[in-house]
Amino acid sequence: MLRARSVAIVGASERPGSVGDQTVRQLVSGGFAGQVYPVNPRYPEVHGLPAYASVDAIDSTPDLVVLAVANDQLETEMEKALEVGARSVAIFASCHGEARGGRPLRDRLRDLADEAGVPICGGNGMGFLNIEDGLRICGFYQPEDLHAGVVTFLSHSGSLFSAMLHNRRGIRFNLVVSTGLEINTTIADYLTWALGLESTRVVSMFLETIRDPGAFRHALRLAEERHIPVVALKVGASSRAREAVATHSEGIAGDDAVYEALFEAHGVHRVWTMDEMADTIELFSAGRRATTPGLGAVHDSGGERALLIDTAHRVGVSLPDLAPVTSERVAAVLDPGLVAANPIDAWGTGRDAEEVFVECLDALAEDPAIGALAFCVDLTAEEKPDYAYSNAAFAVAGRTEKPLVVMSNLSSTVDQFQAGRLRDGGVPVLEGTETGLLAIRHLIDHGSRRRSHPSGARITTVSDPTAGLGGEASALRMLAAYGIPVPVLETVSDPDGLLAAADRIGYPIVLKTASPVGHKTEAGGVVTGIVDETGLLAAFREITRELGSQVMVAEQIPPGIEVALGMVVDEQFGPVVLVSAGGRLIELLGDRVALLPPVDVPAALRALDRLRMRPLLDGFRGGPPAQIDRLAEVVARFSELAIDAAEQIGGIDVNPVIAGPERTVAVDALMTP
Repeated sequence: MLRARSVAIVGASERPGSVGDQTVRQLVSGGFAGQVYPVNPRYPEVHGLPAYASVDAIDSTPDLVVLAVANDQLETEMEKALEVGARSVAIFASCHGEARGGRPLRDRLRDLADEAGVPICGGNGMGFLNIEDGLRICGFYQPEDLHAGVVTFLSHSGSLFSAMLHNRRGIRFNLVVSTGLEINTTIADYLTWALGLESTRVVSMFLETIRDPGAFRHALRLAEERHIPVVALKVGASSRAREAVATHSEGIAGDDAVYEALFEAHGVHRVWTMDEMADTIELFSAGRRATTPGLGAVHDSGGERALLIDTAHRVGVSLPDLAPVTSERVAAVLDPGLVAANPIDAWGTGRDAEEVFVECLDALAEDPAIGALAFCVDLTAEEKPDYAYSNAAFAVAGRTEKPLVVMSNLSSTVDQFQAGRLRDGGVPVLEGTETGLLAIRHLIDHGSRRRSHPSGARITTVSDPTAGLGGEASALRMLAAYGIPVPVLETVSDPDGLLAAADRIGYPIVLKTASPVGHKTEAGGVVTGIVDETGLLAAFREITRELGSQVMVAEQIPPGIEVALGMVVDEQFGPVVLVSAGGRLIELLGDRVALLPPVDVPAALRALDRLRMRPLLDGFRGGPPAQIDRLAEVVARFSELAIDAAEQIGGIDVNPVIAGPERTVAVDALMTP
């Protein structure tokens, strides 16, 4: 399909603006060197090419048959194409037609194609362009002057497929696909194929859903192996992560948790707007990678310098302090009153501006704390062309291997002549303060991400995870079997057993109801800080009066930061592990990170770093710091339990895990069928 050497176009036309007209025009204008067979009984020829009354009148078997016809003709024309041995089919129409025998048109087309072993592109899509082969299968106008490049763009949106092809930034693609309904060929198939192209250096995707999760994850692993950055904009929400799980984890998983976890597991760079995507893929396309997580910036404006500082703080881009030798070098060329600090406002009187910019950028490039350079200037149109900015960027880019970008603050003011000159010279132009900094963050993340995959070595394997369904005590024993520390505890049902258990465990004591009660604290089923027999017996009477005689006696764990762990099971991607703020904050803050297991310790550390509560774990405002490495190990071990339990347990809620300066202990757990 994607490298067809011969193409038949059913519904080819010369009616201006029609899909049949544009399909022929696009194929011819793209420089396709193969055979083109217009098919339409009403025309002897179409745009100078001999036309055929039907596909079975063609004297050879086409690699690809394009069905540029309406829905009511699709099934008939598909059958004809398959009868002559067509190797692939592309459909533009919506495939919404009359149901026959209880089967919708879309399903009938799939049945026909699958039986013949033929892939379909579409329907309800705009086709595809293999630009490096000149193969343009599209029924809608696209620019004629498209040049082959290093970016693959795959889109569930036909409009964005077209918008990217019309970009004015000079982003060049090797393959662009509007996947449409994905009748029998999914975005995972296109992604896998694109990753096999030598020209592919960046992949970008606009996603609504994933229809083939196993194949999609396999493709993402291929991208990791080839070190090809994948940029994705995911819209919509999946309800699968909110299956009926009677735990806190249901509430904090959110509709999007599974995709968050998927992208984190495979290092996919998630973007939230098309402008952020454009800046990001332009930056990745330039080919340079950041080896140090720090940005150095040079400005011609004090106000815009402050804007960058604020924005960098908000989006998480580090602006490291300059080394003393760098500061001295910069100070030597700045006008009086300007500060030799990163980011640098280098514009004073404008005297020798180009030389000052070059020296400041050169100094930053040689600073070991700087991994990427941004020359932050508004490329506004001038009365006469001024090449000082672009000349400075070219001079420095030629002397360093670090990524260097020119970054504007307002996309609508960017002079396309100046931007084009920079891009033609290999210097990316990022068109916005926030989108540009987000793109730089993706570049830095890509360079610093340690792709440490779990080795597969298991701490333990428990044959029956459903043993944890017997209540809180059973669930805690299950956690302990996976190497997760839990309190010393016993279950008792009478005062004598209660006192004996307390003596064995030692005061202070926590007493909890063993009855299956949700939100035990609110129900009066938990008493903490019990220091003697009198208090213990009083607590026992209070709890058992309303909640039954069976209670748990547990050691009192010293205070620490409360973290929660959860597991939900997604229909497509399986178990999803959730790490969040714990205790009562779990539902209040919604501060959570989702992960696909297995999770190793480095991945767990990255997840903890993404929590808004992360400063608390470091000892916020003089508080004791948690054992962050030990907490990460607990997350990793919990992920093993999540894998083993996924087929038998609907959800797991561990809340809280108390992360203290000396111990990290899971003190409450619930597993549901």
